[in-house]
Amino acid sequence: MNILRAFFTLLPIITIPLLTSPSTSAAEPTLTLSYEEPHWLIIHGDQIPGKEIRINYLEAYCRADSTDADWGKHTVIKHKPQLISLSDDQTTLKLRDTVSDGLIVDHTIRASSDEVEFQIKAHNPTNQRSEAHWAQPCIRLGDFTGFPNRGGDLDDYLPKCFVFLDGTLVRMPNIQPWAKQARYIPGQVWCPKGVPRTDVNPRPLSSLVTSNGLIGCYSGDEKMIFAVAFEPYQELFQGVARCLHSDFRLGGLLPNETKKIKGKIYLMNTDLPKLLTRYKSDFTEQQP
Repeated sequence: MNILRAFFTLLPIITIPLLTSPSTSAAEPTLTLSYEEPHWLIIHGDQIPGKEIRINYLEAYCRADSTDADWGKHTVIKHKPQLISLSDDQTTLKLRDTVSDGLIVDHTIRASSDEVEFQIKAHNPTNQRSEAHWAQPCIRLGDFTGFPNRGGDLDDYLPKCFVFLDGTLVRMPNIQPWAKQARYIPGQVWCPKGVPRTDVNPRPLSSLVTSNGLIGCYSGDEKMIFAVAFEPYQELFQGVARCLHSDFRLGGLLPNETKKIKGKIYLMNTDLPKLLTRYKSDFTEQQP
């Protein structure tokens, strides 16, 4: 017995490595959020070209009868934003906007591995109808598309940008006709059915109606795709800050009325069928 014990004591210790299942592999990097005054929402991620996307959130709350009106004197309604909270992991951010006519708009914004979700609640606590018919998040995409954020040809990023017409993704330089006349130029506005064409951004208004509420662009190296949608939405808009918009609709809230709006930004590897599958699941209201 003592001889056997001595034999086993002398044997080398063999370590057998544990097999790691795919479910325990490193998680995908998560997008994070931050906020800068006066009203800049910033999406951060090492996977994003330029490492971040800046959004003027919100650039403006807007009145109706805006298509041929002075932007500053008529359309814009002043508002005061307030950062309510940012979670410790920087994935959930809450904001409150107080519009000058008394409208209160609460925003809950959540980031995950490849998308940012918006849950918005607008409430009119006053005894008068709110003048706010729509609002615009201005999403800056110069770095993402591989172009400068300032100066130069303001249309240089258009070959990267797209909307859907007749059910097909169409890059903006291939869209015909392309409207060129408006109170302010350049730019392009697509107004959906059900929204008065008198109530959109005073930039060139396309005669075309898009197939859905999705607008987006490819990264400079075409390896990533950005897309955004809100429901309900007032317009899709290509602007003059190398920006894209899905501007959400409020419709002028009645006294004591509450409305809810939802939105998503997708930031994913270039896989158009996957993007459309997710969009159709998230926005069933916008499907034909």
